[in-house]
Amino acid sequence: MDRRLSTKTKVILTLLVIIVVAFLLHLADKHMDAYKLRILNLIAIYGIMALSLNLINGITGIFSLGHAGFILIGAYTAALLTLSPEQKEMSFIIQPIVPWLAHLHTNFLFATLAGGLLAAFAAFLVGWPVLRLSGDYLAIASLGFAEVIRVVALNAISITNGPLGLKAIPEYTNVWWAYGWLLVTLLFIGSLVSSSYGRALKAIREDRIAAEEMGINVFKHQLLSFVVGGFFAGVSGSLYAHWLTTIDPRLTTLGPMLTFYILIMIVLGGLGSISGSLIGAALFAILVEWLRNLEEPFKLFGVIQTNGLPKGSRILVISAIFVAIMIFWQRGIMGRNEITWDNLYRWFSRLRRGEKNG
Repeated sequence: MDRRLSTKTKVILTLLVIIVVAFLLHLADKHMDAYKLRILNLIAIYGIMALSLNLINGITGIFSLGHAGFILIGAYTAALLTLSPEQKEMSFIIQPIVPWLAHLHTNFLFATLAGGLLAAFAAFLVGWPVLRLSGDYLAIASLGFAEVIRVVALNAISITNGPLGLKAIPEYTNVWWAYGWLLVTLLFIGSLVSSSYGRALKAIREDRIAAEEMGINVFKHQLLSFVVGGFFAGVSGSLYAHWLTTIDPRLTTLGPMLTFYILIMIVLGGLGSISGSLIGAALFAILVEWLRNLEEPFKLFGVIQTNGLPKGSRILVISAIFVAIMIFWQRGIMGRNEITWDNLYRWFSRLRRGEKNG
């Protein structure tokens, strides 16, 4: 018996889910407090970051550690385009901003698209030479790129405001922008992975030499994956900057450590699984915020009063969890499986058969 749903049924179910989620987001936007809304938005931003890196690392099999560089490019580009000329004039104290940027101003949508496109262009420039490497060499080269971007941001004072960073960025990121872009990212990457290009990317991941023998242009497909991942990383950078409302290149918020945080998300959810990326991003965002309690005074076992762990201890706890996952649960929550309508239908069918047999 064929346990697959028709395409029409899947489309209807997908639209119903989107409508229900939109309604829930509307309720959250109206009734949640500001702190919980920020966490809800962060889940979506992390989701876009995780999906974009999983396309590169998990689905294509490129061991890249330079994702934070693309995110930083998107963040700076969008922030510079949404800041008003008056804000730029007040912010750039060490050196005046370059004339061609001083009066450049646009809305949030075009600024986000510009951040994504510039990050995609950077991914193309970096990917062209770097993707000719493989394994550890590729990882080191991509990590070096992320550090180069951060150093440039610190020293290109007339463009990025150097170590002072950018302040008073408009807080445009809300549930509609964050989850709207998450939906676009999910649909685009999901469609790409399901297409012939996606099957070629998976073939490259499994065996690069065999893929070449089958006639797949490995370099072309890897570069496509790298550029698409870079675009959505830039989009997430724009959303992140307008969620933080500040960019400080001296901090780890948008530094190379961000790449490792995203790696934790996709490994936790399942390397190569789109569904797992979303689950891992949500769990990571919630866990990071919940672990802030460890740095505040609390009672151990409800009895012993402590002053809390030193600042930054939550990152050590997260790192320990990541190490434990790599040792004992390498496939993550989803492995390479996906939550699809067909899989859900099969699961419910087996459940019903089990109830009848029982």
